[in-house]
Amino acid sequence: MTLTAAATMSLAALVYLQAKEPVSKHEHGPGPHHMMGNPLDHLSKDLDLTDDRKTKVQPIIDQAKPQIAAIHREAMEKMHALLENAGAQIRPLLTPPQQQKFDAMKKAHEDMRKAMEEMHEAQKM
Repeated sequence: MTLTAAATMSLAALVYLQAKEPVSKHEHGPGPHHMMGNPLDHLSKDLDLTDDRKTKVQPIIDQAKPQIAAIHREAMEKMHALLENAGAQIRPLLTPPQQQKFDAMKKAHEDMRKAMEEMHEAQKM
């Protein structure tokens, strides 16, 4: 039972990592998750899957991808809203020089996010 639960968690993590694509303006673009490759490759290697088992596993992975991506997208949107709210509460507590630095940090983060998103879009072409 424990082995089954562990395998299920591993599959979910691998599918999540492959399904993660920046599809909203709140995403950070490609990162370590995109280097994971195909979850089937990892499962096949780690579990020594036969070709028959690979054929049966791949549709399950494919079916889970859109659901996982939607859950991730929603979580990222919620996290972004939470961080924006926290920043709006923190900024008034800062001195004017701290506010300037805070604003610059926020702008740098946004610029980096946009650059990563643009890079991801260019890689799709």
